[in-house]
Amino acid sequence: MKKEEIETSIENEFRKKVQKNSKINNAYLLVHSDKLDLHLNAAEGRTGDMDADPRQPNYMASVGKLFTSTLISMLYEEGELSFEDKISEYLDDDLLDGLHVYKGDDHTDKIKIKHLLNHTSGLPDSFWHLLEKFLEDPELKMSPRKAIEWGKKNRKPHFPPGKKFYYTDTNYYLLGFIIEEITGMPFHEALKERIFEPLEMDHSYMLHVSEPMEDPGVPIADFYLKGEKMTDLKVFTDTGSYAGIDYAGGGVVAPMEDLLKFMKSLVNHEMIEKETLDIMMNDKAKFGLGIDYGYGIWMLKKIPVLMPGKFRSWGVVGVTGAFMFYHPKTDSYLIGNFNDTHFQRKGVRYMLKFLDKLIKAD
Repeated sequence: MKKEEIETSIENEFRKKVQKNSKINNAYLLVHSDKLDLHLNAAEGRTGDMDADPRQPNYMASVGKLFTSTLISMLYEEGELSFEDKISEYLDDDLLDGLHVYKGDDHTDKIKIKHLLNHTSGLPDSFWHLLEKFLEDPELKMSPRKAIEWGKKNRKPHFPPGKKFYYTDTNYYLLGFIIEEITGMPFHEALKERIFEPLEMDHSYMLHVSEPMEDPGVPIADFYLKGEKMTDLKVFTDTGSYAGIDYAGGGVVAPMEDLLKFMKSLVNHEMIEKETLDIMMNDKAKFGLGIDYGYGIWMLKKIPVLMPGKFRSWGVVGVTGAFMFYHPKTDSYLIGNFNDTHFQRKGVRYMLKFLDKLIKAD
């Protein structure tokens, strides 16, 4: 199959899926492969009063966790921290006080940076509970730090550090604080200075917190919580918005082309060295059936019958149906977003269907 035929086939299937599903308001897809000499950047649906445009920045939810783990890994390479360090070396006593009390025993001083990165700290999650409170009371004041304090009082740890896997944004809030402590700047500024600027991700920023270096000329794509528009929700937080409980757990907003720059920089070891990326991928925990989780990285592995080995790839997923993956065999990047929490799992399923077309063409 020729390059043009592959691109047309993927694009047509993508557009049909969006058009046939009434729950999808807008969706975005970028597929790139140097090996197959292929580049597709498509958008479908409506956002605001305009047709979806491929240039639009997208709120990528937990896709942002890979940016956070990359910042931590850069600091590791600079000798500013070790993955084995206890978080108590970087965080203040008030924040740490009673952070991880499990069955009457305080395990806070046993939490290491690596436990935050691969979600094995055992800490509870507050994000969804607080989001529901925001929707009920838009004048509720919150911040990442207050979210952790709320979690101490209202949620319980699940197990001692290092024993199991439990996905929680709390881990990435704490990583954000560590980044701020070491760099001496707010998280969004560290993100801009260390990733966005060097990679010329000119149209990328943090939701409701910062601005892109250049105006993309089009608005952010609308995103939804189970059909309810969330784009302009700016609750009264210390940071001035919904981003107060998103923060280092997933506040990145970027167009597909900027995200491609970031993923290519990781694959080509431009931002961090190969040895460091190997640690990020190999120090992993079992997320679920066919999925391991490293340092902000999802790794799809073979499952007999359910997941053929041909789909082995790595990347990251966001709750809005966002995904950003690299498939080594075809040297392909698949990045997209369905912009609704209805598609948290469906987004990856759709991605695999598009990937299957690339594999067959290889």
